[in-house]
Amino acid sequence: MKLIEASHNYLDKLLNDVIGIKSLLLDSTTISYISSITSQTNILNKEIYLIDKIGNRNRQRISHLKCIVFVTPTAQSIDNLCLELSNPLYSQYYLYFSNTLTKYQIEILASSDTYSVVKECQELFLDYLTLSDCLFSLNFIPTKHNLYSTNPDAWNNHSLNSTTNSLTALLLSLKRKPIIRYQSSSNLCKSLADSITHNINTESQLFNFRSSQSTPTLLLCDRTNDPVTPLLSQWTYQAMVHDLIGLENDKVDLRAFDNISPSQKQLLLSLTSDNDSFYTRNAFANFGDLGANVKQYVSDYQAKIGGNDSVKNIETISDMKKFVESYPEMKKLGNNVSKHVTLIGELSKLVDDKKLLQVSELEQSLASNESHSSDLRAIKEMIDSPDIPQESKVRLSILYALRYQKMPSNAIQAVVSQLLQQGIPQHRVALVYVMLNLAGADKRQDDLFMNDNFFSRGRSALKGLQGVENVYTQHTPHLSQTVDLLMKGRLKESSYPAMAPFSPTQQQPDASVYTYRPQEVIVFIVGGTTYEEARSVTLLNEQMAKEGSASRVILGGNTVLNSRQFLDMMADAATHFAPTVYKAPTNTGNAQNQQLLGNVPDLDIDPERLASAAKSWIQRVRDDIEDRIMI
Repeated sequence: MKLIEASHNYLDKLLNDVIGIKSLLLDSTTISYISSITSQTNILNKEIYLIDKIGNRNRQRISHLKCIVFVTPTAQSIDNLCLELSNPLYSQYYLYFSNTLTKYQIEILASSDTYSVVKECQELFLDYLTLSDCLFSLNFIPTKHNLYSTNPDAWNNHSLNSTTNSLTALLLSLKRKPIIRYQSSSNLCKSLADSITHNINTESQLFNFRSSQSTPTLLLCDRTNDPVTPLLSQWTYQAMVHDLIGLENDKVDLRAFDNISPSQKQLLLSLTSDNDSFYTRNAFANFGDLGANVKQYVSDYQAKIGGNDSVKNIETISDMKKFVESYPEMKKLGNNVSKHVTLIGELSKLVDDKKLLQVSELEQSLASNESHSSDLRAIKEMIDSPDIPQESKVRLSILYALRYQKMPSNAIQAVVSQLLQQGIPQHRVALVYVMLNLAGADKRQDDLFMNDNFFSRGRSALKGLQGVENVYTQHTPHLSQTVDLLMKGRLKESSYPAMAPFSPTQQQPDASVYTYRPQEVIVFIVGGTTYEEARSVTLLNEQMAKEGSASRVILGGNTVLNSRQFLDMMADAATHFAPTVYKAPTNTGNAQNQQLLGNVPDLDIDPERLASAAKSWIQRVRDDIEDRIMI
């Protein structure tokens, strides 16, 4: 059950089955899928003469070439393909689709093939983004496509269908027919489980695999059951890049940063290729170790080009950048060195500029410990400080609200008022209440803040994986405990009921399902996963492999979130819900607590105005995303 192997099997079939020089036509989605597992150079080495988008009709006619088409079976891609076939630019077409075609789609494609140029039509089931051997994404941009309908318990129909089809394709690509366990408190997870089960039953012939020794489990979780993990600042390389800069489809965009050389404006960070050994070794390394590791990397490259003792004088990121720039040979041989020196240098600046050492210490305290008086004092100081970014103040306030919502003496309303006094826009301040209404204690299935259970090393399969803990790495994703319980056969039926494609004579799962210890687990988080959770899963797999276990876990989500994307997703979702989502829930403090932070204004709840401001914000985010996506 390895994602890279499954993806490469389809890629090899796509590129190798058609003999001779040919063109390759993709759509915007399959471009992302392909680029996540191979490079343009590798594709061109497969006798591909031209790579282009199916929607581009300004291509030159090359009638002696064959053409491979790999697209998603969406209405737009099918329309573009029909136009292509009705006026073909190539001699033969070999059609491949990332998922199943409907009967209607097959019919309209056949009717468009008036010149009989289609020689082959196949379904490949590569309808997901492979980010590592145990991490996948559906490449779903939450602020571009609505996940929810008009209430937080209902899917947007298009998003449900898209998610169902992509997960079905994932199962087919891995050749797995799973038992499904879903979070009982989430209607989204229940609907998704129903929909996937329907697909498996409908396509029963496709799922007629040889029986394996172990039946896998597909575990469906809701992001709102753990809103804490995506809100925290990150301190490992991959997660930091995504949180502070942005890591979209394995690409880092530095065009907005100053003093970056042109060759470093757009960088690739991938765990699906063997071209970057430093990143493979250090993707999950703590930031404190990265400086020493990149210094050694520079030293190794200097030794290869006959360097001198000057490397001994390299002590800072600035020294490393000067050294790299002063050696043209090094730049030629060591593009990776230059890339990582640049990235770590920018991360170091951002840590200082955003005061992340101070912010993260309080975040970790709120996530992992209960000390209301000291936390409230620290929150007040952070909100008052002009050096702390507004978004950090909002995140800290949300973490405080989530942690202490059920404490009678909490000061949530006072904290909200203090945010307003600092001039933070009301639609961002309102996220404190939005988060409580959508992911607060009354909405979550599990108690995130029961330290004796959630953080107990004795109950976690991840014991010892993180090495020596420090104040910035106290938090462990809640997913770790859930997966641990599942693999030990102790995940409660009431919390995660089972669903499976049963025979007509068996409509309910057997009781043994709930004590079953699966060797293979596919976790999917509705709303998006995080790189912190991906790191936990990767380390768990490594530990099980060292112990000789055949067990394996893979993780996926609609997208891979950073803290800003998570907040933007919730802000965007709230604009579609009832106005009450912006109102303070119960247990948000009293008049006595208000006095703790002085005389400050209240949040003026005007749902229409808040929604309008939030929509304007989200539109700017969408425009920024469109500008950052690199094809």
